[in-house]
Amino acid sequence: MGVVVAEQILVVEDDERIASMLRRGLIFEGYEVRVAHTGTDGLAMARERLPDLVILDWMLPELDGVEVCRRLRSASTVPIMMLTAKEAVPDRVTGLDAGADDYVSKPFAFEELLARIRALLRRQQRPADGPEVFTFADLQLDTGTHQARRGARSIDLTAKEYDLLHLFMRHPRQVLTRDQIFDDVWGYDFGGESNIIEVYVRYLRTKIEADGEPRLIHTVRGVGYALREPT
Repeated sequence: MGVVVAEQILVVEDDERIASMLRRGLIFEGYEVRVAHTGTDGLAMARERLPDLVILDWMLPELDGVEVCRRLRSASTVPIMMLTAKEAVPDRVTGLDAGADDYVSKPFAFEELLARIRALLRRQQRPADGPEVFTFADLQLDTGTHQARRGARSIDLTAKEYDLLHLFMRHPRQVLTRDQIFDDVWGYDFGGESNIIEVYVRYLRTKIEADGEPRLIHTVRGVGYALREPT
C-alpha cells in the first residue's frame, strides 16, 4: 500500500488568532500546515519549499499580500487564496490581477473556505493540455503564450482575463451562466451577488474592442454571456 502524502498549505496571516484557527482546522482536515506572520517570512518559506496552496492575508507587515502574490505568481503556478477584510470590487480585482486564484472576505465561514481550497487543489491537479490556438471570427487565443489577437492587433491579458476568454473560446455561441463561469474561472460556486464577472467581462470588452471592432462577447439578459459573431 502506498503512502498518502498530505497536501501542504502555507498560511501567511499576521493575526495570530486567525492564523491559529486556520492551522488547527486545516490540520484536523488532514493538511500539512506551515504559518508565517509577515509577508517577507511567507515569501521566504514558499521559496524554501513550495506548498500545494497558499492562503495569503492582504494586510501584512514588511511586505503586503498583493506584492507577495505578484512575486509568487511570477515564479510558480501555486494556487493562491487571498484572505482579507477588503470587500470592494476594485480591491478584489487588484488581488486577482496580481495572480490570486480566489478571494475570501473576512469574516468567513470555515466550511466555505474548505470548499474553495478543495476546488483550487482539484483545478491544480487537472492534466494540462498541449498548446492550442483558438480562433473565433477575427479573434485568436494562443494557450501556449496566453496572448490574444484581434486581427493584426496583439492583446495583453491578465491571468483572470485569459481564463475568462479561454472559457468563451472553448464554448463559442453557447450561453454561459454566471454559475458556469464562476465554477470554471474561479473554481467554486459561491458567487452570490458579487459583480466580479461583470467587471471582468467589461475589462475583456475594453481590450478586444479597443480599436472599435464589433462586439463578440454578448450579454444574454437574465442568463449570462455568449461569444457570438458580430451582427
